[in-house]
Amino acid sequence: MHRHQNSGKQLISYASFCFGNLGHAAFYGVMSTYFIIFITSSMFSGVNQAVADRLIGLITGLMVLIRIVELVIDPILGNIVDNTKSRWGKFKPWILIGTLVSAVLLLVLFTGIFGLAQKSWLLFAVLFVLIYIGFDVFYSLSDVSYWGMVPALSEDSHARGIYTALGAFSGAIGWNGLTIIVVPIVTGVTFAVTGKHEEGAPGWLAFAAVISILAIICAIAVCVGTKEKHNIIRNSAKQKTSIGQVFGAIFHNDQILWPSLAYLLYSLANVITTGVLFYMYKFVIGKPEQFWIVGVIATIIGLFISPLFPILNKYIPRKWLFITGQICMAIAYVLFIVGRNNVYLMDLGLVLFNINFAQLVTVLTLTDAIEYGQLKNGQRNEAVVLAVRPMIDKFTGAVSNALVGYVAIAAGMTGTATAADMTSKDISTFNMMALYIPLVLAITSVVVFLTKVTLTEKKHAQVVEELKDKLAEGKIEKTVLNNQLRPKELEIFAPADGELMKMSSVVDENGRPFPGRGFAIKPSMGRIYAPFDGQVKFTFGTKHAFEIVSDNGLQVIVHVGLGTVNLRGESFETFYDDGQKVKKGNLLLEFDRDLALNKGYKDTVVVFYSQPQRIIKTDEVLEGTTVKHGDKVINVQFR
Repeated sequence: MHRHQNSGKQLISYASFCFGNLGHAAFYGVMSTYFIIFITSSMFSGVNQAVADRLIGLITGLMVLIRIVELVIDPILGNIVDNTKSRWGKFKPWILIGTLVSAVLLLVLFTGIFGLAQKSWLLFAVLFVLIYIGFDVFYSLSDVSYWGMVPALSEDSHARGIYTALGAFSGAIGWNGLTIIVVPIVTGVTFAVTGKHEEGAPGWLAFAAVISILAIICAIAVCVGTKEKHNIIRNSAKQKTSIGQVFGAIFHNDQILWPSLAYLLYSLANVITTGVLFYMYKFVIGKPEQFWIVGVIATIIGLFISPLFPILNKYIPRKWLFITGQICMAIAYVLFIVGRNNVYLMDLGLVLFNINFAQLVTVLTLTDAIEYGQLKNGQRNEAVVLAVRPMIDKFTGAVSNALVGYVAIAAGMTGTATAADMTSKDISTFNMMALYIPLVLAITSVVVFLTKVTLTEKKHAQVVEELKDKLAEGKIEKTVLNNQLRPKELEIFAPADGELMKMSSVVDENGRPFPGRGFAIKPSMGRIYAPFDGQVKFTFGTKHAFEIVSDNGLQVIVHVGLGTVNLRGESFETFYDDGQKVKKGNLLLEFDRDLALNKGYKDTVVVFYSQPQRIIKTDEVLEGTTVKHGDKVINVQFR
């Protein structure tokens, strides 16, 4: 036996998922921020300036239009992922295929479609649209699948928090690392090829190639190092969904819509500002060589923020972490506005700007909304629900691209322009779009999250408990009984030391009867043992219950304590891995009875059948009888 949370497989899974977003986020940074800079600076070198400006305007407009259209397409892509069945699961094939195809297409775009604009701008525009749509679709399949894996990797809300924090941690390094390496790579390769000290087309292509290769390596790591779990909760949901159900899953779930709106406001503010920071340093401050500082500060802060999130979240609810980050962001904007000529105020602003938990909180809230939606409508649309955040990122990325293109043209920030060419009107336009509007968006996101997002950690625990109740009542595990089959028998032994109770005597901490069929024990110790030979199929996210299936097929839930779902795993320690074969009497779990009792919960251990329709008859439970773990309690006949 070994401790579940410290298992080597779990650590490998964490590390692989973490490494995956290093390349994935860097790849997204290239497409969302640096591709438009390449377009405005180098893609049309050798093309007449007036034609180049028209092409820049045309392309940025097309990119925005394509992204808006794909707001409808992305849930459909999520549905494709949800309905995928393969020996590798439903997520891994799309992570790998999506990354490979989008990487190849991105490189084609960074060649300027092989210089086609210099020969025919019309043919260039047509091919650009087709290639960009293909690129965006395959990137979306990869992105939806990567984040959609989180609820499939664990039912444990805390473990999901760790996965998400690790993904955000490496994502921050991948994204912000671009800021550090972009100028050296682009200028270095351009100089090596052309002998010119500038950000030229050869350098941009090399930059895109390096990041594309990194993204492919990281995608392979995720596919090799993680394992999708299958359990009764996931498998009980409807497996196939129609397009109508896809959009219904989103629009009929208020706890998807409101967190998404709050994240949309944050993301708009974030990408608008990050999209023009390079221009701020190059054209407004006039020191492009200092742009690397932005990436260094963001990377350092990211190294601390993401790992701190699971720790802070143990004591501070997600809602307040989101709001704290947004307040820091708002203060950062004030510092950017009043302290542009003061290097220390600018650096402090960059620090505060990067103290943000918005993505982590949103992903976890949407992840919890999957069970919330399953409870409401019986559907578990994992990839569909988690397609919402990539949809928002794409839309805000398109807005950022449009803004950068607009600012670049309106303020003359194209081609060989320098800071000396900027006018006061140009600077004023820049301030409004890059600082004042994002400040308002950041404050509005606080208001939305504070007033409309109700799916807290405690509420999610209640949702899980309600799913358990439906399980006990046989409303989730649907079975087709064949009365021609010979009945099976199983002896169930006591999973704990204590005093036997009938199910009719079990009431929860609120005085409500416990649903379902089975028996209970008033324990004298906080140790839970296997009640028969079988396989542990899955553990509830809050660790207070697990399913064990006997060798001859009886499915049983062992539920430890009443109301203990609210402890969210605190004081529970498991000594098995989901899917592990166990023998009768093996120690499976320990829990702190005193902690549960002191918090007003009950320590009652309940054993119930997740498919009660299969039960033909059972022995009478002798209530009040004292038992030791391993003592026979009842004999069950079932089909």
